[in-house]
Amino acid sequence: MSRAFRSWLAAFALSTLAGGSLAQTYPTRPVKIIVPFATGGPADNYARILAQRLQDTMGQPFVVEDRPGAGSLIGTDLVAKSAADGYTLLLMSNTHTVNETLVANKPFSLARDFIGIAPINYSDLVLVAYPALKASTLQEVISLARAQPGKLNYASSGTGTPYHMAGELFKSLAGVYLVHIPYRGSSGARTDLIGGQVDLMFDAVTTMTDQIKAGKVKAIATTGRQRSDVLSDVPTVQEAGVPNYEATIWLGLMAPKGTPKAIVDRLNEAVSKFTSQAEVRQQWGRQGATPMVMTPAVFDKYIQDDIAKWARVIKSANIKAE
Repeated sequence: MSRAFRSWLAAFALSTLAGGSLAQTYPTRPVKIIVPFATGGPADNYARILAQRLQDTMGQPFVVEDRPGAGSLIGTDLVAKSAADGYTLLLMSNTHTVNETLVANKPFSLARDFIGIAPINYSDLVLVAYPALKASTLQEVISLARAQPGKLNYASSGTGTPYHMAGELFKSLAGVYLVHIPYRGSSGARTDLIGGQVDLMFDAVTTMTDQIKAGKVKAIATTGRQRSDVLSDVPTVQEAGVPNYEATIWLGLMAPKGTPKAIVDRLNEAVSKFTSQAEVRQQWGRQGATPMVMTPAVFDKYIQDDIAKWARVIKSANIKAE
């Protein structure tokens, strides 16, 4: 056995032991989960649920910190510049995979600056309208938009968010023009929709169902391939006459690139154990969300595939950041 090979073998053994020890002791102090979106939306809500379960499992506080702004860029950049030690994590959504193409001059790149830990869940969106709007079906919305181009508007939680992209994809496939009104977060957009300041909004089923059932907004169509279990009387956009339409919101957990694999694997194990529980699937299913379980490697590929998917949509529909 050569001296060089013996040295490599010793180094490999030491790194393996160190990684195992790190996985067993992590975390030794509080962990921050940065949510780059406003309070009250799906990302914030599920981050808090996840943080409590991770705290219970791993024995240290997991603290959720909302850092909204610039369509998720401010909070995301904060995490990108954080130490790669497992103590600052990012609660991300498909806003991030959209922004890889939509926003040209970001200070970070998902592939360069982050590593995937685990997905959390996905849910369909629902197109809702202010109750007084003179359209109650998708075809009526389309007819109204075509009759008066630019008069109808739709709110979103910001440029590049799933709510924004759902609207842009709808405009492209339905051949209509709606004015996009971006907000700093979904809560403000939701409030103004209910108050009648805006006409329409694509919102997560998980956060809008109660408002629909209370009669504060009217449901027009859901965005999945099949009808939502919690809004089974509402047709999908495809059913209502816009072929090939599908849009969802999904959430996941990432860490700065360079975070030790042992920590990433430990976090993935903890998140996956939680999202695999039957009671979690049942509870989230009643809310309209479906848990997701993947290894870090599979999740990283899922992220890259989603970046490619939205790149095609953005380029073919000529969608621009506002």
